[in-house]
Amino acid sequence: MYLKRIDGPRQVTLPDGRTLSRGDLPPADTRRWVASRKAIVVEAVAHGLLTREEAMERYALSEEEFELWRRAVKNHGIAALKVTALQKYRQL
Repeated sequence: MYLKRIDGPRQVTLPDGRTLSRGDLPPADTRRWVASRKAIVVEAVAHGLLTREEAMERYALSEEEFELWRRAVKNHGIAALKVTALQKYRQL
């Protein structure tokens, strides 16, 4: 089996015991961002699977957009990433 050489870990263990690997990440060409995909990217960065810069480059995210996702998960959980919940959780 051939493993592509990468910088950083191939998988990380989350505090709840689950493992998150690079194979669990959404494809780089993802255009439809549902809450679960956003949450996986935020978790991957938070636990060191990807760097913030790698995530922003891979998924063509702006720094502001990634920071909004990160803050939403931190303050309100994954439910805050749903498009229908934006008004409810957005801070003015």
